[in-house]
Amino acid sequence: MNQLFSLALALCLSVSAFAQSETTTTKAHDYQPTAENMASRQAFQDAKFGIFLHWGLYSMLATGEWTMTNKNLNYKEYAKLAGGFYPSRFNAAAWVSAIKASGAKYICFTTRHHEGFSMFKTRYSDYNIVDATPFKRDILKELADECHKQGIRLHLYYSHIDWYREDAVWGRTGRGTGRPNPQGNWQRYYAFMNNQLTELLTNYGKIGAIWFDGWWDQQPDFDWQLEGQYQLIHRLQPACLVGNNHHTTPFQGEDIQIFERDLPGENNAGLSGQDISRLPLETCETMNGMWGYKITDQDYKSDTTLILYIVKAAGMNANLLMNIGPQPDGELPAVALERLQKVGQWMKVYGETIYGTRGGMVKPHDWGVTTQKDNRLFVHILNLHDRSLLLPIGKQRIKKAFVYDTKQPVKVERCQTGVVLTLPTALSKDCIDKIIEVQF
Repeated sequence: MNQLFSLALALCLSVSAFAQSETTTTKAHDYQPTAENMASRQAFQDAKFGIFLHWGLYSMLATGEWTMTNKNLNYKEYAKLAGGFYPSRFNAAAWVSAIKASGAKYICFTTRHHEGFSMFKTRYSDYNIVDATPFKRDILKELADECHKQGIRLHLYYSHIDWYREDAVWGRTGRGTGRPNPQGNWQRYYAFMNNQLTELLTNYGKIGAIWFDGWWDQQPDFDWQLEGQYQLIHRLQPACLVGNNHHTTPFQGEDIQIFERDLPGENNAGLSGQDISRLPLETCETMNGMWGYKITDQDYKSDTTLILYIVKAAGMNANLLMNIGPQPDGELPAVALERLQKVGQWMKVYGETIYGTRGGMVKPHDWGVTTQKDNRLFVHILNLHDRSLLLPIGKQRIKKAFVYDTKQPVKVERCQTGVVLTLPTALSKDCIDKIIEVQF
């Protein structure tokens, strides 16, 4: 995940119109998704909540996933970390069970991050979890088997950049890792990536999505040859969705649009100024401050904050992908597990107002958001200082309105622009989300 060069990237994003040139889209033909792909898109939108897992050799340094480039660590010296990587407490069943209990419907796992280390068994590099470590177990295989067993969709993160391989073309990052040739060997590296993607989509069962990252590392006119890569993915698994965290509007061949550290339409982090497309949307965010494990970062968001992220994302017609950085011993941090449990308790009661919904007919306001499913509008009141709330729904007829959990009726009065709801009681200070169900 990208960090510490937000200013440079922001400058790049200021010329986003140029970034959408024919070169960046690789002059792709019009992409026609299959019926299986369209069904997968709908299932993705219905899921609403997923967990991101950033895990690699960097967890051993406990300073975040960008340490290799931030500290200009020599690539050959960095690779020696693999010799001591032995996550003895890794338990795929425990991971998936805890994540499933949180109400999350899918997991996105980092198969190969920018450091270049593959967290799966691959024929195309011995720099992987099975061949380079004393652990000798295919973590991805165990995770995939458990996801399939427990009914959790599995998405796979894959980095387009590599600070370790000598054939990877140098970009803005990873310039101080000691690799000898800035030009690399693009064709060899491109073939390597496609060979690994073929393994990922052949050896691990049904994959919900491939989640790319790193396009932003090169100049906008760099040809990543995405068209061929996207076609490969759709050929191997037509239902597999393609997403790319490139911070621009989607390219041909992509099935979802990704936003980083901001909800669609917001740009507080400086990474999400792109237009919102008609594709299914997903925003990714960290549970604490980092993506990879950082021992000094205990600034975890509260369970209330995490729940509000899920609600607001759903109200903006997007999924939330919430990140956890597993520890080097293979366990999920205790605080993260506590947060998952609290979120799961809330989702167990109120998940119906999130799962399977789309952004409601009433756009987000300062007071909250709405989600909608068929003839049911869920009004999520997050910030209201009195008991009256205007819903600008025009002449839409309402059959009834009531408090979602208590079923208390809510008074409805017609006005010029819609209706005014009068709540039975004002919001209490400890109320996370007051939900009113309106039926048409």
